Amino acid sequence: METASAVRRYREDPVDDDTLERCLRAASWAPSGANQQPWRFVVLRSEQVRAVVTAAAHRSWEELQRFYGVSAPGDGEDDPRSRVLRSMAEHMRTGGAAPGLVLFCVRPQAGASELQQGGSIFPAVQNFLLAARAQGLGAAITLWHSSCEDQLRSLVGIPDDWMMAALVTVGWPAGRHHSVRRKPLSEVAVVDNWDQPWPSREPR
Repeated sequence: METASAVRRYREDPVDDDTLERCLRAASWAPSGANQQPWRFVVLRSEQVRAVVTAAAHRSWEELQRFYGVSAPGDGEDDPRSRVLRSMAEHMRTGGAAPGLVLFCVRPQAGASELQQGGSIFPAVQNFLLAARAQGLGAAITLWHSSCEDQLRSLVGIPDDWMMAALVTVGWPAGRHHSVRRKPLSEVAVVDNWDQPWPSREPR
């Protein structure tokens, strides 16, 4: 988990079916509300679908730049933020060219909010990501499907009563895995009171 960062740059080598199946099987082991397992994991391989995903990724990058007021950094900019933005820009430009694409769908349960529905699909996504990392793969969660939902629903035949939760890219990393950078526990965990930080034993 400490080195399962989002990986957006991949080698061209394909992900073989046995390796991908281990990730999918791990996803199926996730917990879900009342153990209903209301999920479907859709492996996207057709060139037609991948073209739709690539176009959606391009639109998402344009929207992200407008929303956050950012742009792809120049080649000479090598600070951590610039490296992240550069990898995001490249990821969205190539889009459907990622070696593996998996769409995670969930069938809504009556009376549950969208956030509650997430409790029955995102543990499966996380299991997939960890299984990918355990085998040396890299992966990243995207929301590109929200920019091409109607097309994907039509091309894949997704029923109207199913929700698309996440589109995950996966492949063999072009670089190396590295430790994630996260806020200290004292900033994100509390005891009993919102303003009482957890007495973290993390090394400083």
